[in-house]
Amino acid sequence: MAKEHSATSKFHQMESKRRRFAWILCVSGLCILFYAIGSWQSSSGVSYKVGCRNISPGSASAAGLDFQAHHPGGFNRTSLATTDFPACDLKYSEYTPCQDPRRARKFKKMMLKYRERHCPKKNELLHCLIPAPPKYKNPFRWPRSRDYAWYDNIPHRELSIEKAVQNWIQVEDDRFRFPGGGTMFPRGADAYIDDIDALVPLSNGDIRTTLDTGCGVASWGAYLLNRDILTMSFAPRDSHEAQVQFALERGVPAIIGVMATERIPYPARAFDMAHCSRCLIPWNKYDGLYLIEVDRVLRPGGYWILSGPPIHWKKYYKGWERTQDDLRQEQYEIEDVAKRLCWKKVVEKGDLAIWQKPINHIECVQNWKVYRTPHICINDSPDSAWYRKMETCITPLPEVRSPEEVAGGALEKWPERAFAVPPRIRSGSVPGITVQKFHEDNDLWKERLENYKQIVPPLTKGRYRNVMDMNSNLGGFAAALVKYPLWVMNVVPAGPARDTLGVIYERGFIGTYHDWCEAFSTYPRTYDLIHADGVFSIYQHRCDISDILLELDRILRPEGTVILRDTMDVLAKVQSITQRMRWKSQVMDHESGSFNPEKILVAVKTYWTAQLTQQQ
Repeated sequence: MAKEHSATSKFHQMESKRRRFAWILCVSGLCILFYAIGSWQSSSGVSYKVGCRNISPGSASAAGLDFQAHHPGGFNRTSLATTDFPACDLKYSEYTPCQDPRRARKFKKMMLKYRERHCPKKNELLHCLIPAPPKYKNPFRWPRSRDYAWYDNIPHRELSIEKAVQNWIQVEDDRFRFPGGGTMFPRGADAYIDDIDALVPLSNGDIRTTLDTGCGVASWGAYLLNRDILTMSFAPRDSHEAQVQFALERGVPAIIGVMATERIPYPARAFDMAHCSRCLIPWNKYDGLYLIEVDRVLRPGGYWILSGPPIHWKKYYKGWERTQDDLRQEQYEIEDVAKRLCWKKVVEKGDLAIWQKPINHIECVQNWKVYRTPHICINDSPDSAWYRKMETCITPLPEVRSPEEVAGGALEKWPERAFAVPPRIRSGSVPGITVQKFHEDNDLWKERLENYKQIVPPLTKGRYRNVMDMNSNLGGFAAALVKYPLWVMNVVPAGPARDTLGVIYERGFIGTYHDWCEAFSTYPRTYDLIHADGVFSIYQHRCDISDILLELDRILRPEGTVILRDTMDVLAKVQSITQRMRWKSQVMDHESGSFNPEKILVAVKTYWTAQLTQQQ
């Protein structure tokens, strides 16, 4: 009986094992089947439900969005759904909330305080859509846009009249033409840049990022692009109507800004060169405050170029309507401030004077013992530049071990600089960012760009020129796009988050600090494409995300595109608002597949104008 019981027990054990094996095999087969179905759905564009929101993954998900530029000759008369956000009055078509001339009049004119950022309070914000002018047309494509812009897009003749002799801008029938002239370069920007190139080499890759203060219509920056040099141009919103708007309409980087009482919104050691061509900044006043600020943002070994008063005053003093003694004294005072900053005067020839910042501060120590002012800043945050007052003290450079060492680390030549490890990362000065993470970030954005090229086909084909990245991190998005005919305004959110803007400049790209609870310093309709990685998660508990989206609508051109990456919950809120803003949008899967909780929202701003609104 014992033997019989033992055989029966063994039989049941074997049967049990067979059942378990069959069960495991069945479950595994179902898992493989469902995975295959999911993969097929992702590649074929099959729509499915996540919660109660439709998700249309893959390249097919963009089929309902129109990424083609509207034909300049007419209107898109597709009927528009009723929206909770009405069109603003036409008088707001060039509204710049934080540089509103009416609000500016309430502030002191001393040191141009009134031209700084003064943003509306929450109860003053407009909750309407800024209209395009009645006959708005999509801008010319680059490179033609450098020389032409539609008159109806920026209907201001003031500069063509006031600066007629200086050849800034001309009106030809229904368009503006930009001959490339300037106050101090009557032979044109190209010839002026050739003059600089003869004194400071511009074509060997050492100079990549430049700053143009008081830029006019940014012709200097426009023509430097031919030499692979990227310029951050800025000018205030002043009596020379729409300077920055003209620059951006041309497809040239620019921002509304002024040197007044606050630091300009860029990190220390950012620019390879700074430039002033009769920019009317009083460099010799206020204890050299403005030259000290230029020193802060110039990289070690960087150049400062000055043309216009007081340079070559013996030739121009009558035309400038100033006395020789006055101009001589101004130049003496500028030279004195430069000497106290330890700058070396490279050359003064014709209309140009060029100084160079030292590569480190070793030899300057004795200089400061002699002059005593300006002193070295103590407990300074050199990169802090968002609503931070300028100071009459020298921003110290990182310490070095020898007089030949470049403070903060030497940069690679352009274009190798774009993907070389930036010195700030190599030295470990950016918390949480290692060399390995830098390379991983580059690989990540290369992969993401391949996906974007599928869901936004015109991205790399010349459709977009002015691009903004609202949360740039290490500048990986801009780097992935570097070979295409566009430029990226890299924005690093101001505040307690990790500051990476210095890294972006070390890579040879440009950008600015900004708090997205406020309006950006630009005119309406100045960006073709806006990209945002996690921005709304950052700000959803700090300010109303509908205000951020209305700001994006203000600065986005008609038929411009927005790419937003965030969690599904956040994007669901965002999409519900964009549906009330005359945007067409769709949410699609992360490039890694449907199981990733992060999703991508792609939206296109529909084409409409003030005239079309009034007809309705």
